[in-house]
Amino acid sequence: MIKLAVCVSGGGTNLQAIIDAIDNGIITNAKIEVVIANNANAYALERAKNHGIEGICISPKDYESRGEFNKAFLEKLDSYEVDLVVLAGFLVVIPPEMIAKYRNRIINIHPSLIPSFCGTGYYGLKVHEGALSRGVKVTGATVHFVDEGTDTGPIILQKAVEILSGGFVLGDVCSGSFSIENGGRFDGKSSLKKPNSMQSLENFEIIDTDESGASKDI
Repeated sequence: MIKLAVCVSGGGTNLQAIIDAIDNGIITNAKIEVVIANNANAYALERAKNHGIEGICISPKDYESRGEFNKAFLEKLDSYEVDLVVLAGFLVVIPPEMIAKYRNRIINIHPSLIPSFCGTGYYGLKVHEGALSRGVKVTGATVHFVDEGTDTGPIILQKAVEILSGGFVLGDVCSGSFSIENGGRFDGKSSLKKPNSMQSLENFEIIDTDESGASKDI
């Protein structure tokens, strides 16, 4: 059984996708051992509680220095003896000591097709806004290993989704799953189905994976 730690900052839609995938047998031989948030008000902690998963908050704001936070963060993670760390909308810079200790055991879910719309400044809604403002015809999500750079680690998996004329809503991006408003969905197994009716851009809303409005800790 692979023990997971899922790190989040906001609403936890990706966390919920992982929970559902485990419950539905899509993800097998895995268990979420702990959910770690940097925001005490993150709804992701409520999601964890509702599923009997331990949830904790550890924030840089509670420490006098980033060095103290990094040390406490690593010690707390170590205490759960997890096999894999999943960054699911976690807006905190990962300490280099953690990256070194958990080399190739930390993965990140990024809501674009890296190398597009990634790196410094591209997180949450900013990724989707960048894709729409640039007018790209295809976007998607990338799962990659975490290294010392920003979205620069080796790519594990990418899934693409077409941007329908008039805009779209990109929701959960975990496990190659994309929710499109009005029922369109790409889950890595079925084809993308277009909405029943095309709407203007004003009628579409991008669903941020950080719906709690959590600020970014850098």
